[in-house]
Amino acid sequence: MTVYVDDAVWPWRGERWAHLMADTLDELHEFAQRLGRPRVSFQNKLSGCHYDVTAQMRERALALGAVAISRHRDRAQVRAIIQRARDQAAGRAP
Repeated sequence: MTVYVDDAVWPWRGERWAHLMADTLDELHEFAQRLGRPRVSFQNKLSGCHYDVTAQMRERALALGAVAISRHRDRAQVRAIIQRARDQAAGRAP
C-alpha cells in the first residue's frame, strides 16, 4: 500500500498546504500520526479522505516514504485514490 502527498499549492494562514492521502484509511491514519497530525485533523470530505499538511510536513512525509503526486498531472490516479477512500469510509471496501 502507498501513502501519497500532492503538491503544496493551497495557500492558507500564511502557509502552503498539501493533501496527504493513502490507498487505505488505516495506512493514512498511521502515517499521519507519524507526521504528528492529530486524528481530529482528518478530513472526510467530498474532496476525499485526507489530512492537510504544510509544505514542511510534505517534505517530511516524502522523507518518510510518501509518494509525490500531482493533482494536475496525475488526475486519474488522484481520482482513484479519492474514490477508494470514499468507498472505505462508507464501508464499501476493505
